[in-house]
Amino acid sequence: MTDSFADLPGGPRICYREEGAGDGVPLVLIAGLGLDLTSWPRPMIEGFAGRGFRVVTFDNRDAGRSDRIKAPNPGKLRQLLARPLPGAYDLGDMAADTVGLLDHLGIEQAHLVGMSMGGMIAQTVAARNPGRVLSLTSIFSTTGHRKVGQPARSTLLRMARRPAQTVEESVVGHLAMMGHLGSTTFPLDKDVETAWATELWERAGGRRARSGIARQIGAIQASGDRTAELGRITCPTVVVHGNSDRMVHHSGGRATAEAVNGARYVEIPGMGHHIAPGLVDRLVELTAELALDPAGESR
Repeated sequence: MTDSFADLPGGPRICYREEGAGDGVPLVLIAGLGLDLTSWPRPMIEGFAGRGFRVVTFDNRDAGRSDRIKAPNPGKLRQLLARPLPGAYDLGDMAADTVGLLDHLGIEQAHLVGMSMGGMIAQTVAARNPGRVLSLTSIFSTTGHRKVGQPARSTLLRMARRPAQTVEESVVGHLAMMGHLGSTTFPLDKDVETAWATELWERAGGRRARSGIARQIGAIQASGDRTAELGRITCPTVVVHGNSDRMVHHSGGRATAEAVNGARYVEIPGMGHHIAPGLVDRLVELTAELALDPAGESR
């Protein structure tokens, strides 16, 4: 797979990849907090490509090989109190990056799939650019309302730990966090996760790999409660969440589905905040069912 780059007008340089049928209907995967385009499981990308989609993955601003934004990081206290720095970018800016990438690729309309923060970005694109979105799959995401979708205290404590200083620390930390966020119902593949964490460290430039996470958290916080905006989404929507999610409580998924007119809510027992091997086929099918009509043609 080859990394390509899009210099967005007035925006950051975004790294992306394309796979599958070049003439297929576009399907864009939007990654979550601190994750890059390689965070999507290979079998998931191959599953979509095998169904004829033109699959686009990309690094959000402040992640992977995309530009780091030249702005200070909010401190731990600001993050804890949900007080982003004045002038901080928000999810609307990240949604604009997504639309800018579609423009760069000559894509008029696409199916969107987003996980966690990526789900929030996808929701924002669908709400603000309804003519560009064919369908929306929101995976373990939330509305921004402070009474739903909150992380467990144990997760917040883990997130507050000192960032990794070496690749070895990064791998150990990732495995520990995935052990916490995953589930015994859908176990992770330790070898795959180890290889991914190693690649992310190297691909994003070592300690630089985590340098933008605080700003991405600030973007979520700066966007506030988006419940009313989600009511503007008109495309077919499926909201997927697990009842064992320690990063985004499943109340966030339920609230998302309630906010989007006509959305289908699918709660998967035992699913945590991780796309484990045992979940890939189900997630591909849920998206494909939404994106394809009974004749097998894209909507």
